[in-house]
Amino acid sequence: MLDINLKYLRHKHKLSQKDLADAMDLPRTTLGDYERGKTEPSLAMLVMLADHFDVSIDHLVRTNLSHRDLEIMKNKELRILAISVDKDNQGNIELVDTKAEAGYLDSYQDPEYIRDLPKILFPNIPQGTFRGFEIKGDSMLPVEPGSIIISQYVERLADMKDDRTYIIVSKTDGLVYKRVRLDKKKKQLTLISDNDVYLPYSISFEEIDEIWQYYAHLSFSDSKATFNYMMEEKINDIQRKVSGIHEKLNVS
Repeated sequence: MLDINLKYLRHKHKLSQKDLADAMDLPRTTLGDYERGKTEPSLAMLVMLADHFDVSIDHLVRTNLSHRDLEIMKNKELRILAISVDKDNQGNIELVDTKAEAGYLDSYQDPEYIRDLPKILFPNIPQGTFRGFEIKGDSMLPVEPGSIIISQYVERLADMKDDRTYIIVSKTDGLVYKRVRLDKKKKQLTLISDNDVYLPYSISFEEIDEIWQYYAHLSFSDSKATFNYMMEEKINDIQRKVSGIHEKLNVS
């Protein structure tokens, strides 16, 4: 465990092997041997390392210290949320991209999986638990496919507001970004696309694993091209409806 912890602590504090070796008055190759588990430091060196990183010797040699940077938030209405924190005990913003979606659905409660997701730096973000989700498809135009939705974790269904947009995580539909209406009597959410080519549909409270409220988004494409595409789709939809009316009149 010592070898794992030394590498972890060194990376956490952004130290090179040379930096730490110099601080401990060691040859860099000796520190490398510690991190590879080839040799073990003396008791005096263990004391120096523990003092340097402000951990106990027992934790340094027996406990996987990377797990100290993982928290579990409990929620009565939804599920257990795994999050990771930085060295200042502030929550990271993990990124779930399209390639990671399937893994996220299987492992979103696994602290080690969450810890290993890539992180996003986002300035001046308020207190709370945030995550970034890459969206796919054109159901929420003008927010285009490939955009990253920075969103805040929703702890209670009662905190949701009608006609706001959310990332909904469920085993049935995966990750979807939709406008939402809450139906407490039927115990379900109605999910609505901003692109009216897509029809609304409902999902029961029991099917929902996580809910994340939209905070901001990062876009990587030409907004004018997206607008032109959206207008073209609307015109095509109008033409289809007119053609349908025309056919019905001819039949009559």
